Amino acid sequence: MDLTRRDFLSGGAALGGLMATSALPALADDPSMFSQRGRFERLSLQFFEINAGATKPFTVLHISDTHLTAAYDDETELIRKIAVKRTRTFGGRQEEALRDSIAWAKAHNDYLVHTGDMVDMVSKANLDLVKKYFGEGGEMMLGCLGNHEYYYGQGKGPEPEEKRNALLAALKGAFPFDLSLSSSVVNGVNFVMLDNASGVVSAEQAARFEAEVKKGLPIILCMHCPFATYNIVRAARRFWRFDGKLKYIPDMRTFKEKFRDKMTTDFVAYLRAQPLLKAILCGHGHIGVVDPFSPTATQYEVSGNFMFHGQEFTIT
Repeated sequence: MDLTRRDFLSGGAALGGLMATSALPALADDPSMFSQRGRFERLSLQFFEINAGATKPFTVLHISDTHLTAAYDDETELIRKIAVKRTRTFGGRQEEALRDSIAWAKAHNDYLVHTGDMVDMVSKANLDLVKKYFGEGGEMMLGCLGNHEYYYGQGKGPEPEEKRNALLAALKGAFPFDLSLSSSVVNGVNFVMLDNASGVVSAEQAARFEAEVKKGLPIILCMHCPFATYNIVRAARRFWRFDGKLKYIPDMRTFKEKFRDKMTTDFVAYLRAQPLLKAILCGHGHIGVVDPFSPTATQYEVSGNFMFHGQEFTIT
């Protein structure tokens, strides 16, 4: 059809706004047409090195925000409608992106860290996929929860606290780690996985983290929501502002007075002064930002895995 630049930029009625990824041609992934393509060319990876004091160098693939949108035919009508809508939002290729990422990690890395929002909402089909892919990743796959692991039914935002608690049994049956906080020591480096999906840190989590510090090992903290450093907030404001209205703000509530939580701000202050903290891996914003957090730690926010994005780290 005839299409002017003005029509394209304005996303006229005929276009229905920006085209969904799932509506785009998939020719570039047809192996019969592009037989010489590399196996992993769909992946978009950044490469970093973290000097953490490891006893032996190793590599880690970091991904976040896969946003799986599966639903079985026998699930509720609401869940099935949400699945259709959100599949259009994320392009319908999230599972391919996760499979490619796991395959890359198995071929090139020692570990894979997923920092939350593996699923877009809680459905029986999504939880079965969680079991499947954590099973395929095996011991090399570490993870924590994101805010979307607590979405069920409405699909529009976090559920009330009582419903959130009711989801924990289903989540515990699908994710093979302690949901609140877990740790794995790799070559002398302690990977601490923290659930901060609610935007705050509890007293119990803070105490458990301090117990990890007492081990005396260098720490890489892995969580879903980033701490609100200047450049992460700046990037989020630029990325999520539509028509002059701010649609998104980071969830670690340390950047605006009315959102401040004393336990969380005290925990942030404790972390900034903790020399054993060597890096923070996080996601949530669907943008890639690298920003200093403390004198000894940099915060690495990874873009969405649903877009085949990831970060590879060499830990020395």
